[in-house]
Amino acid sequence: MKFIVSSSTLLKQLQQISGVINSNTVLPILEDFLFLIDKNELTVVATDLETVMRVKLEVEAKENGRVCIPAKILMDSLKNLPDQPLTFHIDLNSYAVEITSDNGKYKVMGENPENFPKEPAADETTSFTMTATGLVTAINKTLFAVSNDDLRPAMTGVFFELAPTSLTFVATDAHRLVKYVRTDVACPKADSFIVPKKPLNLLKSLLPDNDSQIKVSYSQNHFFVQHEGAQMICRLIDARFPDYKVVIPKDNPYRLTLVKSDFQNALKRVGVFANKSTNQVALNITGSELQLSAQDVDFSFEGNERMNCQYSGDDMQIAFNAKFLIEMLGAAEGDEINIELATATKAGILKPSEKEENEDLLMLVMPLMLNN
Repeated sequence: MKFIVSSSTLLKQLQQISGVINSNTVLPILEDFLFLIDKNELTVVATDLETVMRVKLEVEAKENGRVCIPAKILMDSLKNLPDQPLTFHIDLNSYAVEITSDNGKYKVMGENPENFPKEPAADETTSFTMTATGLVTAINKTLFAVSNDDLRPAMTGVFFELAPTSLTFVATDAHRLVKYVRTDVACPKADSFIVPKKPLNLLKSLLPDNDSQIKVSYSQNHFFVQHEGAQMICRLIDARFPDYKVVIPKDNPYRLTLVKSDFQNALKRVGVFANKSTNQVALNITGSELQLSAQDVDFSFEGNERMNCQYSGDDMQIAFNAKFLIEMLGAAEGDEINIELATATKAGILKPSEKEENEDLLMLVMPLMLNN
């Protein structure tokens, strides 16, 4: 079997799906790409058994066939080749692969495609469409708040809550929570499921950040996303997501409004002097002034800064994890941020001052005990 393909086109497509491959896998075949030639179309598949990613590209080919090619050596060689046509010769009996470029010839031993894991079938699925930007934005605004604690599997993914006129994404690690709603998505029915962190991270490289339509489908156990020639399939997390609505305070009467970039930069500067295990920064709010302070008693480090703010409420002192606040501010659009507060022991709510069209973002962060 023989096919001709552009080296840069092939590399670009492989880079979109190579992230799914684990380096220390139990099955050697999982370190390979599966190449499928059908007429003049090449489909490349990569999997780690939990997630399957596939891309399609045009090639010149006269016959059909399949082969598995080791991913790392193929990627490493393509990265060092200038853009040019490459000819792949594959012996379908021994699975030996010979790649010919303008100036060279490279040989690698492929593997039997029959040993490559079969992907889950997309039967009995429910589907809807949304923009690629919509999904990429939702991932960017929620993924940082996902828990890494495998003992609480429900929190190691993003919760998708479907409604006829909206799609809500929720992520939490028990210390903070992000709820992001898209109102430009019409789902076929009210439903919910949890998508793991890794495949969502991979989707960011697979999907373009534009308004092109993508097809999203799900079955009882799997999640499918398709965009033009690219597709991702992953297993859903089989766990019950915590009731996030009961955590969000209904009434936080005090409102603090800040210039987002000024607040974020002040947190970065003062946070340098915070205790490394808690990242605690205390906010002392009095009238139109906010004082940020952090200290690490073990090393006699201390940092303080003052900044202007708009505030309606009683004077208060409350402490938060600076790293969490910095990440949350990074997920918010606009120049200003509103922080709704109640007491020093009650969760704070962060919202952008200006709402973007078709979206609604709410972020919650739990306070830390003040070291007085």
